[in-house]
Amino acid sequence: MMPQTTSVRPVCRDCDGFATATITTGLRSADGTRTTIPVNCPACRGLGRTIPAPLIRAGK
Repeated sequence: MMPQTTSVRPVCRDCDGFATATITTGLRSADGTRTTIPVNCPACRGLGRTIPAPLIRAGK
């Protein structure tokens, strides 16, 4: 049996790969559930991995 190879993607140092977090606003909706908003990591823009430098300079 041959071993599987996977591509290694560098993980973002700021969020450790957990690129999106959900934060409660402190408010409740009409049905009583909490209102939440998703927030992306500003360093990786919600990807969870690092972005190559040429793409950042190109604005993509």
